[in-house]
Amino acid sequence: MTYHPKSDFMRVMIERGYLADCTDYQGLDEALSRGVVPAYIGYDATAKSLHVGHLLNIMMLRWLQKTGHKPITLMGGGTTKVGDPSFRSDERPLLGPEQIEENIAGMKQVFAKYLSYGDGPTDAIMLDNSEWLDDLNYLDFLRDIGRHFSVNRMLSFESVKSRLDREQSLSFLEFNYMILQAYDFLELNRRYGCLLQMGGSDQWGNIVNGIDLTRRVLDQEIYGLTSPLLTTSDGRKMGKSAGGAVWLNADMLSPYEFWQFWRNTTDADVGRFLKLYTELPLEECERLGAAEGAEINAAKVVLANEVTALLHGRAAAEDAEATAREVFEKGGIGDDLPTLELTAEEVGEGISVVQLIVRSGLTQSGKEAKRLIADKGAKLNDADLTDPGLMITAADLDQPIKLSAGRKRHALVTLAG
Repeated sequence: MTYHPKSDFMRVMIERGYLADCTDYQGLDEALSRGVVPAYIGYDATAKSLHVGHLLNIMMLRWLQKTGHKPITLMGGGTTKVGDPSFRSDERPLLGPEQIEENIAGMKQVFAKYLSYGDGPTDAIMLDNSEWLDDLNYLDFLRDIGRHFSVNRMLSFESVKSRLDREQSLSFLEFNYMILQAYDFLELNRRYGCLLQMGGSDQWGNIVNGIDLTRRVLDQEIYGLTSPLLTTSDGRKMGKSAGGAVWLNADMLSPYEFWQFWRNTTDADVGRFLKLYTELPLEECERLGAAEGAEINAAKVVLANEVTALLHGRAAAEDAEATAREVFEKGGIGDDLPTLELTAEEVGEGISVVQLIVRSGLTQSGKEAKRLIADKGAKLNDADLTDPGLMITAADLDQPIKLSAGRKRHALVTLAG
């Protein structure tokens, strides 16, 4: 990247590693230098919480606001009814309106932690594309919007081509998704003066479609900017852990487990993640990322603390660090460990340790739990667990028991009452 930006926002995007591509670097940079630029990212309501995979783009919106511009968080109440086919091997299951509404309510909790919403010129606004998509007249839409789309061109987009190359079915419903997303950009420009759409690099085709459509229908110049699709240095998709998705809502993943996810970052990723997921100065990120030995572990604690403080507050980050120290250094049982509370009825005559490992979230299945025990990766109260047939009784649960998967993942099991 040889381009030297004038605007603070573009400088941050380039220096901290957020930028994969832009439709017009200079045009966007000049617009950002002239005044407040409203910019949006769309989020389909496919789950009750956003996850770590969304965090990069949420940080982009946060930096946009910090550098004097206006973030728009667009909830996909309308588009979720269709499903984004981008780089998926199958069609998304369709959700009903009640489920979509419930998911949007859960997702909203996170944005308020990162963005300041209100009526001011740089205050964030939250919109839902069902506002304009739900009442579309199909024939009018085909005539006014559909005529601007070339099927040949739509077939050439990588997200569609990859499905067709693998001879996997792509329904007409999903094929329409890119037209609806393009229409979102046009409506946001028409209604709110939105000049920029941001998203992961898998959204490039959809973003370009929106820019072309807005140019043709409204004769407006607008821009697109994408972030890299992140993988960890060992090749895994960012945001996935052994236990599944790393959710951002505290009721779906405890602040302690969230903190642990960042504390377990691979050495090679520490510097990059500090730049992307914290607001520490660049020099500090580079210094910490270059550390070695015991110092890199201290840098990981800084990373975990800073990311957790942004989402859950500084007190939650400090509590998580204290719990981790207690668990790892003293072999104690921390108060903040994920806890599975059982009733006497659930325990009955006895409950298998394999079932407890699964129910406490340390593995996804009984098969995985048995393999963990066979591989000598499971512990019960810090002692090796070797018998997958072990039954835990109510008497065993007089005191909380601690289950461990490897050295870094732990859970408590207690008896209610």
